[in-house]
Amino acid sequence: MTDNVDYDLLIIGSGPAAMSRRSGRAQLGLKTALHRSSETLGGTCLNVGCYPVKAMLHASELLS
Repeated sequence: MTDNVDYDLLIIGSGPAAMSRRSGRAQLGLKTALHRSSETLGGTCLNVGCYPVKAMLHASELLS
């Protein structure tokens, strides 16, 4: 962890929207920081929400 660093923007979250915001703002020359509360990048939808649920539903349809 880095101490005493100045940032222009703090983005809270690590999902796809946060990552694209960070990249876009960095391309504009802003010094950005990303804060996440989970241990993995990707946010809820990628790790435990939409995509895993859709995969389980698809697999259960194939099995039935």
